[in-house]
Order: sequence, then C-alpha cells, then structure tokens
Amino acid sequence: MPRSRAVAIVSLAAALPRLLVLAFERGAILENFVEKSDRFALTLVHSGTFGFLPGVPSGYTQPLYAFFLAALYWPFGHAWLAVGLAQTAVAVATALLVLEIGRRLRSTRVGLVAALLTTLHPYVVWHDVHVNREILDGFLLAAITLLALLAYERRSRLLAAATGAVVGLAVLGNSRLALLPLVLAAYVAWPSRTRRAALLGSLAVLVAAAAVVAPWAVRNEKRVGCLAITTDTRALWKANNLATYDVLKRGQWIDDVPELAGVPPWPERAADIALRTGRPVHVDECAQSRFYQRQVLRFWRDHPGEKARLAAQATWLLWQPTFSVATDDAGRKGIADTARRSVEPMYMIVIYALAIAGCFFAPRRFLALAVLLESYNTLMAMVFAGTVRYRVPWDFLLALLAAFAVERLWRRARGYSDAPARPSALP
Repeated sequence: MPRSRAVAIVSLAAALPRLLVLAFERGAILENFVEKSDRFALTLVHSGTFGFLPGVPSGYTQPLYAFFLAALYWPFGHAWLAVGLAQTAVAVATALLVLEIGRRLRSTRVGLVAALLTTLHPYVVWHDVHVNREILDGFLLAAITLLALLAYERRSRLLAAATGAVVGLAVLGNSRLALLPLVLAAYVAWPSRTRRAALLGSLAVLVAAAAVVAPWAVRNEKRVGCLAITTDTRALWKANNLATYDVLKRGQWIDDVPELAGVPPWPERAADIALRTGRPVHVDECAQSRFYQRQVLRFWRDHPGEKARLAAQATWLLWQPTFSVATDDAGRKGIADTARRSVEPMYMIVIYALAIAGCFFAPRRFLALAVLLESYNTLMAMVFAGTVRYRVPWDFLLALLAAFAVERLWRRARGYSDAPARPSALP
C-alpha cells in the first residue's frame, strides 16, 4: 500500500469519529469533570499569572497541558470548538506517529493496522475531545518511542538528545514520568559498541531532558519557594494512606479519600474560599508539599503490607479491560454508555491477546522498548494509583505488538512465507 494512502486512511479514521463526538458533546467538554489545568490556563490568559488566582503564582500542577489550553484560550476564548478541534488534531498526529513507527519497524501494513487499533480504541475516541492532559501524554509517548528507536538503530547522540528533550516535555505534562529519562538512557546506550559511546548516548538523553525540565523547576523555586516540577504531593498522599484501598474498591477515585483532620486548605480549596469570601487565604505550597511527602513516607514505613495491597490493586486497576473508576468515564449516555459496558472490554481483551501473540513476531529492539515502557508505567501505578486513563496513553505499544500478530495471521491466511515482509539489519 502506498504510504500516502495509509496516511489518508489513518487521518480520516482518527478525525471523523472524534468530530462526531465533538458535535454531540459540544460545550460539555469544558464543563464535565474538567481538571485544574483548565483553571490555570484561564487565569494565565486573563492575568498573566500561572495559578488559581491572579497575582498568586502556583506550582500545583504540571504546566504543559495548561499552556496548551492557554494557547487556545488566548486567541479564541474559552471555546469548546477550539479545544475539540485542537485535540482532534493531536489525536490525528498521534495516530500518524504510530503509523510511522510500524512502517519503520516492518511495513506500511503493520503501521496502518497499529494506527487504526490505536486511534479507534472506543475509550480514546470519546476521551480525546474532552479536557484531559492524557491527550498530550499519548502524543509525546509515541514521539519518544519513534525517536528512541531511531537513536537505537543509528547509534546517534543527536537523536538521543532529541529523545531526551521530548521526554523532558512529557515530564512537564506528567510528573510520573520523571524517572523515564533513566530508562530511555539505558535503552539508547545498549547497542553502543564502546563504553564511551554508551556513556555519551546516555548523557545526551539525561542532559537534554534536564535542560527542558530545569527552567520550570527553577521558576517554581523563584515564584513559589521550592525546586519542584509540581507541589501537588497531596495527590500522592491520597493514593497512599489507610483509607485508599476501600475507596478504590467501591469504584471511587482517590479524590474521594477523606481529608486529614486539622490540615490547612490546599491551594485549590484556598482559592475557592478566597473567591467565595473575598478574603485571601495564604497557602504555603512548599510546606504543604513537604508535609504530604512525610505522610507518604511514614505510611510506607509503618504499613508495608497495606502498601503492597495497594500496589497489587493499582496493577489490576491499570490493566483490567473494564472501567472501575466512575469519573474515568463519566458523562456517557446511550450508545456511548453501551460501548463503555460491552464494546470497550471486548476490544481490550482482543488487543491483549493479539499483543501477547505479537511478542513472538515483533523485532526484539521494539519488544524490549515496549516491555521497558509498559513496566515503567506499571511501576508508577504501583507507587501512585492505577486506572484506565493512566494506561491508554501507552496502549499504542500494545497496538503495535498486536499489529505484528495480525500481519502474521494475514500472511499465513494468504499462504505467504513466514519470513518478515522487510527484514531488519538490527534485532
């Protein structure tokens, strides 16, 4: 199949379903279960302050998605159409990256299958047009995968640095990726012929990632008071305390965990109080961040058995094919709700089965990278919490593995040789 035709097919397959969802949802994408990045973006556009309130700088969220929204709100206002179209464009770009990964690994056919499996994922079609930072996570992770594979194949320090720079952007969008540069540094260094080349390749990844992240951490130190990507360690505490397991078991989310008695209001609540009463409420974000860090470390130290139980629960919630958290899929009605209850689980079961089969047919360099990335995401879920929306940005890796299995089945059905369609010089 010509590459241009595959690009057209993937672009239409990614765009059309999302445009239909957008036409149905309209303003609801900015109203239902909107995360705090939307509020940060509005404050930034209206006052020039990155925070909940004008003139009160905050580091209480990762900045990337808020900047993405602010870039839309500044020229177009708080418009659902601008957000929906922009996020649809990101979804198309993500699918095209997956197409390119599959094409480079094996063939345009493999890339096409992987891209279609990625972009037609029922949950993602609905989720992508709503306000959610995972839309950028998926795009950046696909870009990271492509760059890391190229850096591995060509043993290029320039491509290793590009990989690190994009990882740095991803960290600014999702602080759970803060240790991912270490994983990719090891992967990029693996095919190097000498220790010096391996060291330089690893350093290229790490230095580039640090160069992208450092300005924001320094901004937080200067404007908020502490060197950090985000001061929201309260989220980590909500995922690591004695009440968390039962809350998640009931199908609720960590936001439903009861608050500690006697603690001062966190930044978002303090801003709400200030808006309601007209009186400012002082919050020391850095002191709160250190406080919740200590609470988490104390929980890990004093309750290792409970933490192990939470880690097992998080792993299951991350990988199960059905939804367990109501807010992950809130707002769906009618056909969308039917898809949530039946189509989505069946879809993921098929993807899982094909991905497992694809492990036997995928190039080893990609299989190694996919296992590293999925293992990292699972480990972070065990530390924090697991849920479907934390997995879906990484599901393109499963789709790529599944595509290798589909290609092998197709070739056997057509009576072709089991030899790869385009042998690679590298494993």
